[in-house]
Amino acid sequence: MTSRELTGMFSLPDARVGLDRSGQLSELAWRVGFGAIGWPWLLRSLWGGRLRDKQALLDELGLPHDALPHLGSWKADVSFLRRIVQEIDSGKPRQVVELGAGASTLIAARALRRSGGGQLLSVDQHADFVAATCQWLADHDLSADIRTAPLERHVPSWPGRWYAIDDLPDRIDLLIVDGPPWAVHPLVRGAAECLFARLAPGGVILLDDAARPGERIVARRWRRRWPSIDFCLDTRGAKGTLIGRKRG
Repeated sequence: MTSRELTGMFSLPDARVGLDRSGQLSELAWRVGFGAIGWPWLLRSLWGGRLRDKQALLDELGLPHDALPHLGSWKADVSFLRRIVQEIDSGKPRQVVELGAGASTLIAARALRRSGGGQLLSVDQHADFVAATCQWLADHDLSADIRTAPLERHVPSWPGRWYAIDDLPDRIDLLIVDGPPWAVHPLVRGAAECLFARLAPGGVILLDDAARPGERIVARRWRRRWPSIDFCLDTRGAKGTLIGRKRG
């Protein structure tokens, strides 16, 4: 969930849907605990990458330098955006699903057009943010299927709240996991595994912020539960990227 505007360190707040007081206190305890041990990663994430690297990526995609005026904080950094482009260029995915819209949506849409096509479905929990992202893409003559999906569901064995979204593709070639934000729960992105069964042979998962303590726990669980997917951690960039590739 990233915007083209300058933003603070934390993501936008969400309504506490479907949680009783004990559930809210439990989530708060997790956030406080992981915030205490994860602050070095949070501080490092304020850096979005070198300006020249961002400009080089935009030049490669044929986008103006002001297409991504701000990176860092809870935005995708240049390294993660570059990885998205690399996977689209090499894999030519026909169906991309993205959790958490914003800068990565713009870059993925442009990379798909350059590679010859492919469908991009992106979901985010904030309706006004979805509208702003659609306009952001339209300003650069791009489009994607961007949907509002409130955080109202629960995925078994994972804490936090998940996107209330239906009618997802049966086959996914590239899954970009950049949401929900850790402020919902440090392990919330682990619930993305509810989509792994839809991953095509040779399909790829990209998990942003993979160097954070919560995402490292998620990665260990995914490795144990999904032996048919090979996972590796790319430590380049400010936040790290977990790359999963389903065996063909």
